[in-house]
Amino acid sequence: MTDAFAFRSNDYYLSLIDWNDPADPIRRLVIPTIEELEPWGRLDPSSEQSYTRVPGLQHKYRQTALLLVSDLCGGFCRYCFRKRLFIEDAREVNRDVSAGIAYIREHPEITNVLLSGGDPLILETDKLREIVRQVREIDHVQIIRIGTKMPAYNPCRIIDDPVLLEMIRDYSLDEKRIYIMAQFSHPRELTDTACRAIALLKEAGAVIMNQTPLIRGINDDPEVLADLFDKLSFVGIVPYYVFQCRPTVGNRPFAVPVEESYRIFERARSLCSGLAKQARFVMSHATGKIEVLGMTDDYTYFKYNQAAKPEDIGRFMVYRSNPAAYWFDDYTELVDEGRVREPQDPA
Repeated sequence: MTDAFAFRSNDYYLSLIDWNDPADPIRRLVIPTIEELEPWGRLDPSSEQSYTRVPGLQHKYRQTALLLVSDLCGGFCRYCFRKRLFIEDAREVNRDVSAGIAYIREHPEITNVLLSGGDPLILETDKLREIVRQVREIDHVQIIRIGTKMPAYNPCRIIDDPVLLEMIRDYSLDEKRIYIMAQFSHPRELTDTACRAIALLKEAGAVIMNQTPLIRGINDDPEVLADLFDKLSFVGIVPYYVFQCRPTVGNRPFAVPVEESYRIFERARSLCSGLAKQARFVMSHATGKIEVLGMTDDYTYFKYNQAAKPEDIGRFMVYRSNPAAYWFDDYTELVDEGRVREPQDPA
């Protein structure tokens, strides 16, 4: 099993598992199963590689560049959508970020830089600090985002490293913040230890957002998802995105059809207070972030929140419903569409 897809975890995270429950969601999140070998999906369903401009840097959306700075994580999620990074002959991470930094410097439209991978917090703090320093020195970069599941997988990485927190204090400025894009997928990951790590990051000046895929057997229950939203809001984390599970190789046992996912998501939001229901349900499609806006018996409604082609941003689309759809490409009958139009000057 691990010959096909990597396995990694640690004592802290494994201690959260109820080993007497074969369906335990934390166990399902990190422990390999034979189901993952079912043929399904692609290694790069969102065509991320096609947006690589220099080794280790993707530039898909006008304002945002993504630097792949690590090819390792604190643990490997079984539903990982970047499994290709952990396959020896398909590496995209460049440990030398100089070409990526130069590209960002030469593109003043880039105001957001996302450090991702892998997990940036798996790097030695001195290495991460040097990357953050170089990005922060670029005048037009306003926001640095760090995409990490370390607050869930190993919060002591944060609690026990005052140098990391000092780095956040130094580079999360009043007018140019560092955002931690956390990845809590189940409410049981928000332990007292994890909440302490989050509090320290906030005290250091970071803004904390959360994003998670909607995953079969982990958070595909409206009450579980609502509990996650509530607990995130209680500790001051903004629920940001809930993603449709990408049709990546190995992900068949974790995937939920789009329309079922949307019903779960909306039911969960209905159980939350306003501050806990800020998340949007989206697909990270090759062409952009496509939000599922609503459904009727016959139609499903979509909108581009972000798009590789700027003219698609805000584009609204109505498709005939397809209960068997797992991805946007499975919708084939377009009924209506429209784009946001610039207001016309009065004659």
